[in-house]
Amino acid sequence: MTPRVAVIIPAYNEGEFVLPVLKRITEAVRLPCEILVVMDSHDDSTWPVVEKYAVADDRVRPLLNELGRGPANAIHAGLTATKAPVAVVTMADGCDDPMQIDQLARLVERGVVVAAASRYARAGQQVGGPLLKTSISRLSGLSLYYLATVGTRDATNSFKAYSTDFVRAVGIESDRGFEIGIELVAKARRYRLPVAEIPTIWLDRAFGVSNFKLAAWLPRYLHWYRYAFGPKRDLDPPLAAARQSTQEGSQ
Repeated sequence: MTPRVAVIIPAYNEGEFVLPVLKRITEAVRLPCEILVVMDSHDDSTWPVVEKYAVADDRVRPLLNELGRGPANAIHAGLTATKAPVAVVTMADGCDDPMQIDQLARLVERGVVVAAASRYARAGQQVGGPLLKTSISRLSGLSLYYLATVGTRDATNSFKAYSTDFVRAVGIESDRGFEIGIELVAKARRYRLPVAEIPTIWLDRAFGVSNFKLAAWLPRYLHWYRYAFGPKRDLDPPLAAARQSTQEGSQ
């Protein structure tokens, strides 16, 4: 049976630290789902841990990223591999709230093409994290929301749900960092497709080391930031079909 939602988790050498994250996700998600933990190599320390966990819970499986190293390609590989109509991207570091995965997925089922968990919405919060990274993220998110009307105050957060029809229709160009989140929000805005958000509380990781590289990835984030302010793009047939799919799903 095709699952209603795919949970995509890019991972890099998390090892045993991924276990509590998988446990919280498998306990929280109630929709029929598959949980894809995507890694760049079989040698990744996360791989044997996920394989062992999958024996006890067949919703979970490791997936090899063959598109190129890095989180953007890992997320892209997961979105490409799943046949589920909705995909939720969440991190392996435990920062995201797994209780919100079903809620985000249901928003997409109701008709939006992107549903974002927003740290900067009213009642949202970010606890911890580097000050510079947080400040840039908040400034870009709020300015995109108020000036480009993208539909979410937190375009840079990776914790989002997507219509997979929409993703396949617009394609993914990102190949570095976690820029896919802002890319797909910007594309939804240019095609005037609906984006929604719910407030979330993000907690800085309690274990391991973050792989986020602000200086290296910032130019690509700026590219998609500027892209969001561009003129409306007309719907080509694949996008029109994706929009029709979301409209039918909301009825």
